[in-house]
Amino acid sequence: MDKPIIEIREVTKSYPVESSPHCQETIEVLQRVSLDIRQGEFLAIIGTSGCGKSTLLNMIGGLIGPTGGEICVEGECISGPHPKITMVFQEMSVFPWRTVMENTEFGLEMRGLDRTTRRGKCQEIIDLVGLRGFEKRYPQELSGGMNQRVAIARALSLDPDILLMDEPFGALDEQTRLILGEELLRIWGELGQTIVFITHNINEAVQLADRVVVMSARPGRIKREVTIDLPRPRDLAVITGQKFVSLVGEIWAELREESLRALRYEKGPGESPEL
Repeated sequence: MDKPIIEIREVTKSYPVESSPHCQETIEVLQRVSLDIRQGEFLAIIGTSGCGKSTLLNMIGGLIGPTGGEICVEGECISGPHPKITMVFQEMSVFPWRTVMENTEFGLEMRGLDRTTRRGKCQEIIDLVGLRGFEKRYPQELSGGMNQRVAIARALSLDPDILLMDEPFGALDEQTRLILGEELLRIWGELGQTIVFITHNINEAVQLADRVVVMSARPGRIKREVTIDLPRPRDLAVITGQKFVSLVGEIWAELREESLRALRYEKGPGESPEL
């Protein structure tokens, strides 16, 4: 069996409690997380708010370090941002003073590529994400969905082996999410990167992923891994079929239990959660 491209081994993450600056009290966000991610896999991670999903993604991206354990990419344990990894976030991350083309070529510009080379490469990426004709537009002239396409184009221009996506469609309406999900699958099918995708949306996870990892309420642990054995492309017939509905229900049953646990934790012992 091929060696995983990402290996997460017994990773924990704790933060000091801000209200107790003079003591050693900490809050544990992640607890002994171990996970292998295969080359070319589309992996979705889902869990309740505060379970450490984004923290785990930021650690894979090398933006923060674990308190314990290790994360390795292609056998090399990472200690900072990795050249083969790029990230796309939920918040609008495009530069408002740069056009679509200028945003897309930003990373290549920082790498020192000359203008002609980076423009040619970025035009191919802009075409791939469906933004041909908008190269000279500014972010304020585009919809939220189009700006997320720009953010994805900027990430893809760097030729990453691994694309980390932290709820990239979370601020968009449901129709736009579905369309961009289809577009993302098309791009992934063409380029073949490994994608790790954080979402709160169960339908989105099942629509996109090869495998869905369900995390427990804080401290986040891997509660279950669900293989999404649905045919591709995930067209309308697939996402309205009984198997799709069954997988969504299976994941919701796991997630509901953790959501109730999280509510009880927030309210304190002896209090009933209000739903």
